[in-house]
Amino acid sequence: MKRLGLLIATGLLSLGTANAQEDAASMGELLQQIEQGQARDSQEAREREARFAANRNEQQNTLNQSRAERTRQENNSERLEQLFETQQQEIVVARAALDERLGALKELFGVLQTVTGDAQGRFKSSLTDIQFPDRSEFLVELGGKMAGSSSLASIEEIERLWFELQREVSESGKIIRFNHDVTTASGEVVNTAVTRVGLFNIVSDGGYLEYNPATGSIKELLRQPEQSRYADSAVAMATVTPGDGPVRFGFDGTRGGILALLVESPTIKDRINQGGIVGYCIIALGIIGLLIAFWRFIALSSSSRKVTAQLKRDTASSDNPLGRVLAAYESNKSADTETIELKLSEAALKEMPGLTKGLLFIKVVSAVAPLMGLLGTVTGMIKTFQVITLYGAGDPKMMAGGISQALMTTVLGLVVAIPMVLLHTIVSGQSRKIVNILNSQSAGIVASHSEQHG
Repeated sequence: MKRLGLLIATGLLSLGTANAQEDAASMGELLQQIEQGQARDSQEAREREARFAANRNEQQNTLNQSRAERTRQENNSERLEQLFETQQQEIVVARAALDERLGALKELFGVLQTVTGDAQGRFKSSLTDIQFPDRSEFLVELGGKMAGSSSLASIEEIERLWFELQREVSESGKIIRFNHDVTTASGEVVNTAVTRVGLFNIVSDGGYLEYNPATGSIKELLRQPEQSRYADSAVAMATVTPGDGPVRFGFDGTRGGILALLVESPTIKDRINQGGIVGYCIIALGIIGLLIAFWRFIALSSSSRKVTAQLKRDTASSDNPLGRVLAAYESNKSADTETIELKLSEAALKEMPGLTKGLLFIKVVSAVAPLMGLLGTVTGMIKTFQVITLYGAGDPKMMAGGISQALMTTVLGLVVAIPMVLLHTIVSGQSRKIVNILNSQSAGIVASHSEQHG
């Protein structure tokens, strides 16, 4: 019974739950189901073996086909290698024949290729490219043809290259006026008359223009030269007609290099702005001192003329310092010598404030202006060193620009101080001249009075 139970369990496990049918009603029926299951397993195993055998045949066929394809490709590779070697030999023979047939022309075509490349670069940056843009395409095509070995330049192409070179030389000595689109400083594109001066400058409406070879466009300079001679020459060149005589023109032989530096150089206004607040204070102080100096110069000049006229008159006039001093003597003629001396000294001292008015301020301005300039320089240098601390000293232009701005206040201080010193010398000289006349006349009056009443 134990063996029978073990046999039944083994049969159930081999069949699995998927192959199990309804529960057997008896032991005989269970044995019959087991036999049927074994038969089905044997049939499935035979079918799998048949499929395996069929697949093995197919794989063998595929393997045979792959080996045949490999053999065919190897044969094709050997054929191509032989063809490559044969064509390589043909190329060597063809190149030797080409060199033999070219002879001296080979050097000629080499020079032609070099000239074509140089002309292409020069024409692209030339002002004449504005009028003749089609030649660039021709030079590119000719350069590509000369760089290859499949074709040669024709006589017509060589002649055209010579013509383009000759035309460039001819156009370099002409002044041509034509219409073209110009980008103004405000960004607006307008079609206007443009005057080309050789290969060097282009002007329009009294202003200089700039040509950009990369885009082929013409634009107006953001800032025209400040000097009137350049602006006037640009106007004259833009309006000249063939019947007019010679015209003076601000010629730039570097094709805009010198003009660009001239335009980029800071103007007087820009340099004043570099001085900052300290620079503005120096200028304001200088203007005030200049006005006071001119005012005192005019006033003292008028007083000097009146004093000179008073010296020629016998009667005292109250419109000048000497006349008022003489009037003090006239009113005290009967007094003694000491009283006369005191009265004249008093009258002369009353005239001193009017004669020395403003001189001290002019002197102070001449002394303070350089000090303020030095203050601005020191503060500017401090800012420059702060920038160097943050960004380093790798850019000399940045350092030079900062130092230039710092030194601008010193320049302004000296510009104010030097005229102030000269004006103070002139004005104080006039004042001392009048004071000396008053003192000498007072001393003469006292001496004369002392002799008369001595």
